[in-house]
Amino acid sequence: MTDRETGQVAERDGKHQSAGAVGGAILLFAMIGGLAVIMPDDPGQYHPDALRSLAFLSLPLELPLLLAGLLLLPRRAAIALSLAAGLVLACLIFLKLADIGVLSAFQRRFNPYLDLKLLADGWNLFSGTVGRAGAAAAILGAATVLGLLVAAFLWSCLRLVHLGGRARRAVLAGAGLAFAGGLVLSFTATRPDGTPLASLRAGPVLAERLALVVRSVADIRAFEAGLETPAPYAAGADLLSAVAGRDVIVIFVESYGRSALEDPRYSRLTGPRLAAIEQRLAAEGFAMASGWAGSPTVAGLSWLAHATLMSGLWVDSQARHDLLMSSRRPSLNRLFSDAGWHAAAVMPAIVMDWPEAAHYGYDAIFDAKALDYRGLPFNWVTMPDQYTLSAFERRVRAPMRAAGTPVMAEIALISSHAPWTPVARLVDWAQVGDGTIFNDQAAAGDPPAVVWADPERVRQHYIATVDYSLETLGDYIARFGGEAVFVILGDHQPAALVTGPDASRAVPVHVISRDAGLVARFSADGFRPGLVPAADAPELPMDRLRGRLVHHFSGR
Repeated sequence: MTDRETGQVAERDGKHQSAGAVGGAILLFAMIGGLAVIMPDDPGQYHPDALRSLAFLSLPLELPLLLAGLLLLPRRAAIALSLAAGLVLACLIFLKLADIGVLSAFQRRFNPYLDLKLLADGWNLFSGTVGRAGAAAAILGAATVLGLLVAAFLWSCLRLVHLGGRARRAVLAGAGLAFAGGLVLSFTATRPDGTPLASLRAGPVLAERLALVVRSVADIRAFEAGLETPAPYAAGADLLSAVAGRDVIVIFVESYGRSALEDPRYSRLTGPRLAAIEQRLAAEGFAMASGWAGSPTVAGLSWLAHATLMSGLWVDSQARHDLLMSSRRPSLNRLFSDAGWHAAAVMPAIVMDWPEAAHYGYDAIFDAKALDYRGLPFNWVTMPDQYTLSAFERRVRAPMRAAGTPVMAEIALISSHAPWTPVARLVDWAQVGDGTIFNDQAAAGDPPAVVWADPERVRQHYIATVDYSLETLGDYIARFGGEAVFVILGDHQPAALVTGPDASRAVPVHVISRDAGLVARFSADGFRPGLVPAADAPELPMDRLRGRLVHHFSGR
């Protein structure tokens, strides 16, 4: 069909379109297209004050250009343009919704190359918080709304493609005027953030995301090459000699971040708790030093923090983690195992197969099943921290102590994991048994859906679970610590809902031992005596913390 014939068909079709249909098509085109381009992608911009200020409003120049293309191009080309525009619109809305979710959870933007692998983990956490039915309904609802928006936008585009006669000329003139006015505004008016009031918005968003993917691919290739570099540590007979014959226990406390110690909403509880633990441990002959470590993650993905500390490499994405797991990089526990320690992993959150364990090379693995907890779960949390530590003492330390073999353990405590309800309580250690003593606690309190309906209650529950974990740890070390060396640290900060925006990614690190000289070595890394790090102490990246541990645990 020639352009002239196309125009004649459009002329005939346009005569059969009512003014209402044309107006509806233009309204849908402008509203949905404008929504996709100008909708905020930062959760902070959805605050009522930000919405009332209309600071997000702007004139996207793409819309009049697209409208002109639909009206001026031959029909087949215009239809192809409509389909492409619908695809772009779907991508824009998806990316912005993904940004809102990822920024809320991890305080960074969505990375298509790295984050698509985490959809299953996101589903597990979301469904564990609001229930499978609620999570499925929310996802299905969002997908339905997105599908309806794209379908309505495509309908409006195809309607406009078929415009003819006066309507076509009028709409084309309006598109020209809108574009001309937008050009003027782009040079004469600005938004509150200083950007032009009118500009091309969709292209830069997609181009920036494509550039992010390209950078991520290059980063992964560089990381893969770096895996072949030997891990730096002291070699020979002095390796780990400063802790020879003693248990070395590395404990990650879930969501135990810097904000738990410094945010006034939480320090009122954690401050007295740490002071009481410090006083009791000092009376038992323990020395303590504390500092900060920068975590590679925030609000979740705890295994990235574990992998970073154990490998001495910065593992801040699932792609890096997967590459590390397939490498021969010796983990920290493997160094201890090679030097004569019995290396054990105590992982109460692992309820499925854990193929990554092959990389670490533990001598023994105690996942949720192997820990043999018979009590009720605390929602997502499979067992309270006290049971985890009790089982570790009975099933790992006691047998190895009898055999005369020191233990190196990596333990994950998960009572302070979201959804932070119900909050566990410490019981008599002699009564822990198989864990059924915790059944009443596990059945108490409001369900997650009720707690999470009130952000303030979420924060209260969060810090209450952290307080429980700290109390349990302090009591365990005082009773069962013996001559062991403890390294206790958070895996990451909790979500921005708890910390507020732009919070530090640092977590506390505590080194506890009856060997005061060993503990004092950490002062070179900015650690100070006690359980509260100095506010101005450096935030040692977690990958470098491994090297410092090996250094201080080796030689004189």
